[in-house]
Amino acid sequence: MKKFFQEFCDKVIALDPSIRFAGIADEDGKLEATSVRKGLQALLTPEERAQYAITAATRQYTRLRWEYLLGRILYASSHYSKITRATIPIADENSRLSYVLLLSFDADTPNFHETIIKKVIPLVHKNMSTFLAESQN
Repeated sequence: MKKFFQEFCDKVIALDPSIRFAGIADEDGKLEATSVRKGLQALLTPEERAQYAITAATRQYTRLRWEYLLGRILYASSHYSKITRATIPIADENSRLSYVLLLSFDADTPNFHETIIKKVIPLVHKNMSTFLAESQN
C-alpha cells in the first residue's frame, strides 16, 4: 500500500466520529488502502471488502457514463439496516475514473450527506492532484 493512500484514509476516518470505514480502490477495484475507526468490529471480512471494492468500481464506471446527460456525480449511497455506505468517484476533468473512495457510516447517522459534502469531498478535492499523479504511476 502506498503511504499517501493510507494517510488519506486515516484522515477521512478522523473527519467525523460517524465514519466507520474508509478505503481507496483503483479503477479496477483493487484496494490500495483502508482504515477502520478504532475499537470497531468490522462487519465484512477482508475478502468481502475486496469483493465490494471491485463491484463499487464497476458501478462507478456505469454512473460516470451518464454524467454528460445528468451532470457530475458527487457520490452514491446505499442504506442498510446496519450501516450506510457511500462511494465517491475520484476522476479527472474528462470523467476518467482513477480511484473510488469507499465509506461506511453508522446506520443511525442523520447527517451523512452533510459530512460527505462539507468534509469528505473537500478533502478529496484538496488531494486531487496527488490522486491523479498516483494514477499515472
